Amino acid sequence: MELRERLLEKVEEPKDIRGLDIRQLELLAEEIRQEIIRTVAANGGHLASSLGVVELTIALHYVFETPKDILVWDVGHQTYAHKILTGRRRSFSTLRKFGGISGFPKREESPYDSFDVGHSGTSISAAVGMAEALSHQGLQGKVVAIIGDGSMTSGMAFEALNHLGSLDRDLIVILNDNEMSISPNVGALSSYLNRILTGQLFTRFREDMKTFIRTLPGVGGSVSRLVKKWEEYAKGMITPGLLFEELGLKYVGPLDGHRMRPLVETLRNVKQLRGPILVHVVTKKGKGYLPAEKEPTKFHGVGPFDPATGRSLSQDTRPTYTSVFGSTLVKLASEDPRIVAITAAMPQGTGLEPFARLYPERFYDVGIAEQHAVTMAAGLAAKGMRPVVAIYSTFLQRAYDQVLHDVCLQNLPVVFAMDRAGLVGEDGPTHHGLFDLSYLRHIPNMVIMAPKDEAELQRMLKTALSLDGPSAIRYPRGAALGVKLWEEEIPPLEIPRCEILREGEDLLVLAVGACVGPSLEAARLLEECGISSTVVNVRFVKPMDPEIIELAAKIGNVLTVEENVLAGGFGSAFLERLSDEAPRSQVKVARVGIPDTFVEHGTQNELRIKYGLDAPSIAERARALLGAQPLVSVQKTCLLR
Repeated sequence: MELRERLLEKVEEPKDIRGLDIRQLELLAEEIRQEIIRTVAANGGHLASSLGVVELTIALHYVFETPKDILVWDVGHQTYAHKILTGRRRSFSTLRKFGGISGFPKREESPYDSFDVGHSGTSISAAVGMAEALSHQGLQGKVVAIIGDGSMTSGMAFEALNHLGSLDRDLIVILNDNEMSISPNVGALSSYLNRILTGQLFTRFREDMKTFIRTLPGVGGSVSRLVKKWEEYAKGMITPGLLFEELGLKYVGPLDGHRMRPLVETLRNVKQLRGPILVHVVTKKGKGYLPAEKEPTKFHGVGPFDPATGRSLSQDTRPTYTSVFGSTLVKLASEDPRIVAITAAMPQGTGLEPFARLYPERFYDVGIAEQHAVTMAAGLAAKGMRPVVAIYSTFLQRAYDQVLHDVCLQNLPVVFAMDRAGLVGEDGPTHHGLFDLSYLRHIPNMVIMAPKDEAELQRMLKTALSLDGPSAIRYPRGAALGVKLWEEEIPPLEIPRCEILREGEDLLVLAVGACVGPSLEAARLLEECGISSTVVNVRFVKPMDPEIIELAAKIGNVLTVEENVLAGGFGSAFLERLSDEAPRSQVKVARVGIPDTFVEHGTQNELRIKYGLDAPSIAERARALLGAQPLVSVQKTCLLR
């Protein structure tokens, strides 16, 4: 243990590991694993994926001269070992904390982070662009794309591979296969063969033989084609790489991603090869931590946990919005056989696991292929089914054209259940669902809803499934409010009826979804100051209830509150409607929401306080609208709760 501690303590950047021998690299891998487990247990994060690539990460930085040689990571949640090795070991304890280092690669954080990552399937495309840029500028350096953890199901990855094969550019693609979905042929013999097949002597001999055969008069061309056909047939019989070879990439693999010596030796050989190459590395998700090895899906993304047992440290027993959505969909599906559910590789994250168990023939996991998921839903709806696409708000961005063109243009009854809407917390700017109101509300035929609590989520799902056109329901990440759920018949909502929760004469607060609770609390704070407020649960962002405009004209002072960017959000929609329907009214309006920026990572409470979405901040914004002086007593209630 003493040796392992000294090894990691001496590592500040990748050059510090290049003088180590293989045994020392193996010891270093053990200590990096313990560092990752210890930090994620305290902070939460993506554990299983990062544990699975420790040896691979060490080998890559050991063999390649990073950052001159460029590593382009896919998804990014597999980069914790990479962060530890590239100057962030001392700050690793701040991982995903407010003001600390990001849980994903971030260019502004380190020169070793070549590309900001968060959504899957981007690495090969970005790497192709970088390789072309090096070529245009006459710069030296290898470009390596590391893709895996399901990302090869992304259509974008195959688009990039198709292009790469036609370029004949030097670029290495590492396929981190942590589900053994392509081939289980891993072992000493496979590793031995790969070292031989990628060695300089064999490679030179193969190329010399090809050149010699082509020069044979009269028969060289036909013999060469015959040899090529035989080589393809043999590869198809003994390796899983024929697809990649047909796309124009040399295939190497499969390699055991946890055996350091053959991994290093093969990468050294591959580094000398020319042209596009795919190296197939098989890893075990959660490697080195038994609870994560047993339940890699559960430990893909976790909150703080006890490292000794793997048990969550959360004491909150309230259901999550995700689980309420999942159980409600099961209930409604039992009443309507037309209901089907679609997810893009997120059955657990979106709450669809119970549905999949009970109705496997009505459940579709299409992999990381959001565009296909949406258009498939359109096809199902076009022929009489009622598809529900369960998806994170941030990931629906990837299928914008399909939502507009394939669903809304045809006015098809597809329901988008958008989880993780608003501020999601520690995953940061790539995962915040802060744009959906803006990118959906301008599309014709779309109905957009946001529940104030989990019981209203149930009613909105029932309402959405009764419509003959497209709809979207956005709801936040995390625990719901703990209100009583509908157990028997779930009553639908009347579109577009809003809900008046509190009445007052001085101020109208129009709150959307998760902002309803803080807005009610803000109204109570304002009441202590002698300001009476009407608080409205908007419910329907589109279409908007005409009563909202009537209330605004009557009260005269309006505060809109939403967990969405202000540009194009609900506040903008209200101003547009007010301008159209009451252009001469003397209504003062202030909008509370996210400014024109990408929001960093931090807890949801920390970020809501920073961006003025907590109750004391909403109250102060209301006082400013009314021309009142800020209240020190109100400001002091702004605590991290």
